[in-house]
Amino acid sequence: MRTNKLSKLMPLTRLATALVATGLLATGLQAAELGGSQLTPLGAERAGGAEGRIPAWDGGLQSGPGNWQEGYGNPFAGEEPLYVITADNYQQYEERLAPGQIAMLQAYPDTYRIPVYPTHRTASYPQAVYDQIQQNATTAELVDNGNGVEGFTEVTPFPKPESGVELVWNHSTRYRGDGAEREVTLATPQADGDYTPVTINEEFMFIADPEENTLFYFLQSVTAPARLSGTVLLVQETMNQVEEPRRAWIYNAGQRRVRRAPQVAYDGPGTAADGQRTSDGLDVFNGAPDRYNWELVGKQEMYIPYNSYSLLDTDLSNDDIIQAGHLNPDHLRYELHRVWKVVGTLKEGQRHIYNKRVMYFDEDTYQLAHVDQYDGQGNLWRVSEGHMVQFHDVDVPWYAAENIYDLVNNRYIVSGLIVDTRGYNWDYEANRRNFTPAALRRSGR
Repeated sequence: MRTNKLSKLMPLTRLATALVATGLLATGLQAAELGGSQLTPLGAERAGGAEGRIPAWDGGLQSGPGNWQEGYGNPFAGEEPLYVITADNYQQYEERLAPGQIAMLQAYPDTYRIPVYPTHRTASYPQAVYDQIQQNATTAELVDNGNGVEGFTEVTPFPKPESGVELVWNHSTRYRGDGAEREVTLATPQADGDYTPVTINEEFMFIADPEENTLFYFLQSVTAPARLSGTVLLVQETMNQVEEPRRAWIYNAGQRRVRRAPQVAYDGPGTAADGQRTSDGLDVFNGAPDRYNWELVGKQEMYIPYNSYSLLDTDLSNDDIIQAGHLNPDHLRYELHRVWKVVGTLKEGQRHIYNKRVMYFDEDTYQLAHVDQYDGQGNLWRVSEGHMVQFHDVDVPWYAAENIYDLVNNRYIVSGLIVDTRGYNWDYEANRRNFTPAALRRSGR
């Protein structure tokens, strides 16, 4: 298994942990609370829910069937839904549903449903990540009105979030390993369900470093269909994008040129998305938080996509998953989890096609599970979901797929599917030299 660069920080983080134990670093948040009897190492409530539906966190899923080389199995394959929420009975469950979920039930009453399974808190990370987050808890701080973060290393600066923008930063900086490579499918079905699969190869290098104002490197190459093949996007993601905008370039095979791509940000069009996703809609949300006021509403219980291992099942095909209007509910899984709710409202004088974004962050990972997006007239427009799985062999929670439903044109986009592709390469050796405009030119040739 590949080594993690956070392991290099172990002597420092052990010292920090010892200092916390003696009280020398106990400023603001008592970092020693993390991983104790009340909180998980990421700051979530360790205890289960009051009704017993949400279990206590017991360390997460650290082993299971399959692996990234052979394909993942479903550790919960024998379970049946506890119940299924439909257009006919959703009123019984309304307090634990987002408006976007209710809108989908109403828009597709005959086909859309939410199968609810037993809850499993599977999130688990390497010990070095826990140690680093404990250190970050005493030193991280927002700067430039929340547009940047200082005083943290690598991952999750705010394990006890006190504001909406802190949760946005936790999502953006969450642990996904040093890097990864994956081949995935993207599709934007028409209203009748017809679609052309787009095959994309993506390379990631996660290097959150406030001192050099860098968050990650990202290289995305479209390899099919032929009409889109050869388009390559390079992103060098900055942390404080008000101080320094995102650096992005696109190589176009037809023109054989590398061009700067300032439009790859905010509500610029997403790659190969047919207008169904903004640039900041990838990863459910990414990029600068500066155009919104972020209100932390609080924590609540909610049905969210979770442990979505069926979406990794290579015995399925894309046709099994993708259907008219929405993903096939037969292969979806929802569980009751605690989430943080944050409302982002467009600032006066700022521009974006979404006037409001209501976000729900999983408490155990800070990953976004669900987002409702509203237009300038205050109407619910698009509904985003992140279908979380625990990649147990590499200790990484991430998404098996992401989707955005459009309630206006009855279309949607789904991305990240691996059932008909090579899937993930977690042995990928990330190197900064691979993420430069010069490397982009070479890859084009």
